Amino acid sequence: MVRFPSSRLVRSISLGLLLLPLSSGCRQQAEEPAAPSSTEAPSAAEPVAETKPSNEPQETVIDPDALLARRLPAEEAKAGWIELFDGQSFFGWQIVGDANWRVDEGTITVDAGEPSFLATSVDWENYELQLEYRAANETNSGIFLRTPLSPQDPASDCYELNIAPPSNPFPTGSLVGRSQVDPEAIGPLADDTWHRYHVRVEGNQVVVEHDGQQVLQYESPEPVPAGRISLQHNQGKVAFRNLRLRPLGLQSLLTAADPEAAEGPTDGLPQWKRYPEMAGDFVLNDQGQLHVTGGRGQLESRQAFGDFVLLTTCRTNAPDLNSGIFFRCIPGEQMNGYECQISNATIDDSPLRPADWGTGGIFKREPARIVAAEDEQWFSLLLVATGARIATWVNGIQVNDWQDRREPDPNPRRGRRLEPGTLMLQAHDPTTDLLFGRFEVAALGDPPAQP
Repeated sequence: MVRFPSSRLVRSISLGLLLLPLSSGCRQQAEEPAAPSSTEAPSAAEPVAETKPSNEPQETVIDPDALLARRLPAEEAKAGWIELFDGQSFFGWQIVGDANWRVDEGTITVDAGEPSFLATSVDWENYELQLEYRAANETNSGIFLRTPLSPQDPASDCYELNIAPPSNPFPTGSLVGRSQVDPEAIGPLADDTWHRYHVRVEGNQVVVEHDGQQVLQYESPEPVPAGRISLQHNQGKVAFRNLRLRPLGLQSLLTAADPEAAEGPTDGLPQWKRYPEMAGDFVLNDQGQLHVTGGRGQLESRQAFGDFVLLTTCRTNAPDLNSGIFFRCIPGEQMNGYECQISNATIDDSPLRPADWGTGGIFKREPARIVAAEDEQWFSLLLVATGARIATWVNGIQVNDWQDRREPDPNPRRGRRLEPGTLMLQAHDPTTDLLFGRFEVAALGDPPAQP
């Protein structure tokens, strides 16, 4: 059965940052200029309004070629699949409790210490999760789904998918406190064998496959809100690898209007507000792609989002182009929100040196740790915002994991904004020429608001 770390041991630590060169921006606390965008490269002289707290570990150097090699095939990335673990570090994860979590030959491994969790830094709600695990016969571990950092009761505040011996009241494949699986349905679990979980969490339902066989389908009588995905150390040795996730329930914001159903004139983008006084041009082409060209301009969503998951596919149609996805914007203002940068330019052809914060970087806040997309090629971008934490994946690999530690402020240029705001797509300058293919969003928690 589950044991939880005591409150005196709970610590949340963001781990495994890729060492970035000085040209990617220094970490000084300073007031941020109000400019919503720029083509200038960050430098050591340019202040960035975010500082790593002293209790976090030093930045860790990892192999950029090995990281880029983990980019997913185009069709998988387009479908929204991402890697939760980069094979080298705990970038994008947090430790809760005191155990010897470590990266060992491309796996997440733990075998000693107090009961502890390794948790994703952002929340997830509806998703498919795939992972492989290897456990000793007497290991008691688990994968916690939709969980707070410190769960109290897996029968009420999360789902605990167990890894436990047949003698356990909730053996491997079971949801602790909720639904039991017959150990014979799982079969013998050898110490040196990798086993595979495929889990679908959607609405009130959890469906579990183990080694390709469905072993559990459970419907919760009460809703379980969005939460972290946590790996557990309880007793014995366990290792995890190949952790992948695909968000579910995303809705397209690029659906064309039905001319026959429309009450008035339509331009094919009913879910967006145009700014015709600005120079940028936004056209939905015959392939259902949004073509962005022209000078400075913006296209604003009619819905507002606070916490959300956003998936897009994008193509820049010339080298070194600049654009961005703004979010939690103040409605009606010019791109006044957080900006997820779109820029594949690098310094000296080094993917570790983004010339302008890098695709997936949070502009003027945190550069992408690596440039994982290329100009004139389609790439996928997944953006997750939960509370003050913002994370991004490009072509399936995580490139950013930033927490806004500024003081609260309704204006995101001045401070931390958690209130819902609109999305904005940017036409940056007269050279702008890019396409958005998929552009889909799912709100986490409450439904999206109207601005």
